[in-house]
Amino acid sequence: MLTRIIACVASMIFAASAGVAVAQTVKIGLISTYSGPTAAQGDQLDKGVKLFMKLNGSKLPPGVKVELVVRDDAGANPDNAKRIAQELIVRDKVQFLTGLVWTPNAASIAPLAAEAKVPFISMNAAGVGIPYTSDYFARVSFTLWQSSYPLGQWAGKKYKRAYTMVSDFAPGHEAEEAFIKGFKESGGVIVDSVRVPLAATDFSAYMQRVKDAKPDVLFGFNPAGKQATAQMKGFADLDLGKAGVKYIGPGDITTDEELQGMGDVALGVMTVHHYSAAADRPANKAFVAAYKKEYGANLNPGFMSVGAYDAMQLIFDAINAQKGKMDPQATMQYIKSYKNANSPRGPIAIDPETRDIMQNEYLREVRKVGGQLANVEIEVVGKMVKDPWKQLNPKK
Repeated sequence: MLTRIIACVASMIFAASAGVAVAQTVKIGLISTYSGPTAAQGDQLDKGVKLFMKLNGSKLPPGVKVELVVRDDAGANPDNAKRIAQELIVRDKVQFLTGLVWTPNAASIAPLAAEAKVPFISMNAAGVGIPYTSDYFARVSFTLWQSSYPLGQWAGKKYKRAYTMVSDFAPGHEAEEAFIKGFKESGGVIVDSVRVPLAATDFSAYMQRVKDAKPDVLFGFNPAGKQATAQMKGFADLDLGKAGVKYIGPGDITTDEELQGMGDVALGVMTVHHYSAAADRPANKAFVAAYKKEYGANLNPGFMSVGAYDAMQLIFDAINAQKGKMDPQATMQYIKSYKNANSPRGPIAIDPETRDIMQNEYLREVRKVGGQLANVEIEVVGKMVKDPWKQLNPKK
């Protein structure tokens, strides 16, 4: 009898352990902005994640599945984001952190990820210095230096006088600094600069200052979404284009999901950016077609949706590489050697020294294509660009 009981217990233990192996779950903590005045940016991340999961959610090793643990940071609120991340790490025991629209939020979380040894993949937050604060942070989105610095170099060869207008938070300051450096290096002069509150919706007074200064070119930056449309409206209302001012900036100012609402004033606006929904790369055509099928024929994916999609691809590739048996150090080693030749934006890779994205930067112009506004890629201004700021400011 005792032998039979022992055999039965052993059988139960084996079955339980086999069940764990068969139903292994990798938890992914997703933090984004689902409420508040900046929810449109979070919606872009959400659409990218959901599209990836629909197309690729089953592409995992046998017996492995993922669970998304989704949390709302409600906007740029570092304390709230930090609290949420702590809960995901301690209570939910996630094996990845990802998402994050806002740089201040990501910056508050990065040290926590390092302490807990939880790989943290930024889908959007672009602050250049974040990777220096955590060996467990990596970014698949962009930095403003990657686009604004080469744009400044290009613009300085075509225009003599520039005015800069950026949102008053870290990425805005970085875009301003990068553009000014590139513009001056190419012989240009900055006539004035202004930083606009992050929540601004009326740009008329700021645009009047630009008009009075009579620059050749206005460099603008805002965190995309509805604010990009409001800033474009301010430019149009004061007829700055007719006054001879050229409007340029990183891709945030003519983001694809907002472009149709800007109207013809956006025609001719020049930007440097890593993604355009109008690009004719096969991987992008497939991505845009799938996006439109899922969310509506009149909607275009923006760069935030692509950042979310690519972050999920990296996470799934890391899970597959380890067959679902996740080890944080092995995950980070895998990420540092990561390459993806078929992103919708073109080839991408992670810089093993900084854990930042490397990608092509494209000079684009807003044109009419098939009766619709589109960011048409004109040329590649930089191939597999590393973050210039880190090259100028190596970690000590």
